[in-house]
Formats: sequence, structure tokens, C-alpha cells
Amino acid sequence: WYHRRVREAVVSTQSTGGARCFFYFSRAFELAGRLHEIRTILHGRLRTATLRHDAEGQAQLLNLLLRNYIHYNLYEQAEKLISKTTFPDSANNNDSARYLFYLGKIKATQLEYSEAFQNLNQAIRKAPQSTAIGFKQAATKLLVVVQLLLGEVPDRLIFRDAHLRLSLQPYLQLTQAVLAGDLGSFSGVLERYSEQFRREGTMTLINRLRHNVIKTGIKSIALSYSRISLVDVAEKLQLDSPEDAEYIIAKAIRDGVIEASINHDKGYMETHDSVDVYRSE
Repeated sequence: WYHRRVREAVVSTQSTGGARCFFYFSRAFELAGRLHEIRTILHGRLRTATLRHDAEGQAQLLNLLLRNYIHYNLYEQAEKLISKTTFPDSANNNDSARYLFYLGKIKATQLEYSEAFQNLNQAIRKAPQSTAIGFKQAATKLLVVVQLLLGEVPDRLIFRDAHLRLSLQPYLQLTQAVLAGDLGSFSGVLERYSEQFRREGTMTLINRLRHNVIKTGIKSIALSYSRISLVDVAEKLQLDSPEDAEYIIAKAIRDGVIEASINHDKGYMETHDSVDVYRSE
């Protein structure tokens, strides 16, 4: 029924009304849980819009297809679509912001965090400044997680923004746990907000932050103790066993995160002062 009505309403996508009609068409199927059923239709209309040099239709349909793929976690297909198409330069800022947001989400999922960070920043800048609050909230949440994955500290001011403050509360707590290297706090945040993170599509990325939390925790322990047992390290980091602690410490040493050595037989880690190669004797 929806498809028939769209065909009746839109002979081509070469109009504002036509492009908007496809948005509501896609949204209706999304709410009905049948979004996968219209993928072929959208691809066909995208080809038509491209042949007719319909920039607005191209932009709208590309965004709808990317949203469709992301909805089902089909990131490889989304990346393939991006590589085979060109987003029109003449697209309006709203469509450009959406495209950059989807691009940022795809790049983050593919571990390309620097590109994701740039895309998300551009998406937020292109979004309307006085409206589109929900969009800016979604983009900023993803931006915070990507920054943490990059090992950077998100700007405190974003957590104080009147339009973002309440929605970003879980992400502020997440940031505090990651920066403190506190695995207990990190696990607590995940337990309290796991359903929200899943609903917002950030849970997969947030799970990757566990490694960052542990790395920060190891650095903190190395700065605080000249010698500490593997049992105590495991306890402080809430790891399952001293063997897990030994593996993580060994990796941190190998990656240059800490200057230390492990005494396997006696079961402890010993930290070393960094050598200043410029110091004169």
C-alpha cells in the first residue's frame, strides 16, 4: 500500500515533495519493523535520481539507504554503497549533516576513529544551530565515545550545554570512569545504562573502551607502586585472575604504556624510572 501511494505521489524524485515523500515512506516501514523490504525500491529510485541529476533526491535516498543498512548493522554493505556513489555537493545542510553522521558511525565501527571524529564534528557544525536538538544529541554522544577511543578527553563544555546536559549524563559518567581507569565504575555505568546504549547504537563501541580503561588503570598503578603483586593488580583492575593481570601488564610493557618488568616466579610487577637520555652524568 505504501509503495503504491508513493508511486502515485512521486513520478520522479525531482522535487522537494518527492524527496520528502520517500523519507516518510521509509520511516513508515521502519516503525513497522519492515525496513529491509524497501531496500531494493530505494536502490532503484537512487539510480533514477542519479541519471536525472536530481541532487536532492540523491542526497535523500543515499541517507535512507545508509540508515537502512546501519539499522541492521550491515556496515560492510554501507561502506560499499559509499564507495560506489558520490554525495552531491549541492545538497542542503540538513542532508549533508545526516550523511556525515552516518559516515562517522560507519568509520567508527570500522576502527577508523580519526576519520569518524572529523565526520561527526562536521555533522554537528552543519546541523541547524537552534533546532535539530535530537540529531545533535545523537551525534555528540557518538562523538564522545569516539574521542575516548582515540584516547582524548572530551571538552567539558559539551556536558554543560543546556540542550545536551541531561541526555549526556550517562556519557559523562562513562567519560569519568574511562579517564580514572576505574573498571568497577566502568562496569557500573554499563550495567545502569546498557539498555540506553543499545537503543542509541553506541554499545558496541563502548564495549571497546574496556581496553582503554584497563590501560589507564595499569598506568595509574605503575605510577603509584614501585612493586605490586599480580594478585593485587588483578584485584584493583577487577580481573578474573593474576594470570590475566600478567598478560595485560606484559602487553602494556610491550606497547610502551609503562616502564616495568614482571617477576613471574614471585608473582609481582616492578616499575622502573624512565631514563632521561639527555641527562648529563
